[in-house]
Amino acid sequence: MAAVFLAPTVVGVVVFTVVPIVGSVLLSLFHWNVIDSPRWAGTANYRQVFTDSTVLVSFTNTLLFMVLAVGLQLGLALVLALALDGRLPQWLRAAFRSAFFFPLVLSAASISVVMKYLFNQDFGVVNWALGHVGVSPVPWLTHERWAMVAVVLVYVWQQFGFSLLLFVGGLNNIPREMHEAAAVDGSTGWRKHLHITLPLLSPTLLVASVVGIINALQVFEQPYVLTDGGPGDATRTVVMVIYQSAFEQLRFGEASAVGVLLFALILAVTALQFRLSRRFVHYQ
Repeated sequence: MAAVFLAPTVVGVVVFTVVPIVGSVLLSLFHWNVIDSPRWAGTANYRQVFTDSTVLVSFTNTLLFMVLAVGLQLGLALVLALALDGRLPQWLRAAFRSAFFFPLVLSAASISVVMKYLFNQDFGVVNWALGHVGVSPVPWLTHERWAMVAVVLVYVWQQFGFSLLLFVGGLNNIPREMHEAAAVDGSTGWRKHLHITLPLLSPTLLVASVVGIINALQVFEQPYVLTDGGPGDATRTVVMVIYQSAFEQLRFGEASAVGVLLFALILAVTALQFRLSRRFVHYQ
């Protein structure tokens, strides 16, 4: 009976996860442009990847983006979750949670199109607002330094609502008796959060960080729509390289090789997180 209920999930995982992974690994060993028959390449595609400066830059950009985006996303979500956990009316807390989560249900591409106009150097609302406080127009999307900042801000604005809800749920699961006991012992303010809240919230922090890093390493829509990977290669990410190699240049073998390396990177980073969690994650 259990097999009957598990079958749809197992079939879905095999068809949509296991088969594509195995197919990508096999395809990375061939040269294939869709038009001609696949030709055996062995490890040539991997050697090409490690000598391609664009691919190497894309991995560097993706790792930089991951650090900036996930750090800002988790920090902002944690601060807002602690604020919402304060003495606010229940209806107001629900309204804030819904408002912060709403961007996550929208299409990343549509949000990026709107944000591209907002961050425009000449007529964007962001520079218009900054001009009222004496800041000269910022080339958000056309300067190598500011382009990555703009992509990170747009990504975090859309994604941090998910982490916020995780943290709100985690805070609600912390027994109030723990805070009351800490208050009796004289721990208040940041001391209470440092010694009580954060250790008890560490399992939620682990989940939020794992999901956040996996999503950040696969970022595509925001840099593709906002900057098309530019200026130069300043915001070109690994998934953009995969897309361009496969669907613009018809080099499916090389694209699959990059995809396999990205999969290995995600797997390694996730394994490292769970390894480190043995020291820093505390369960009740």
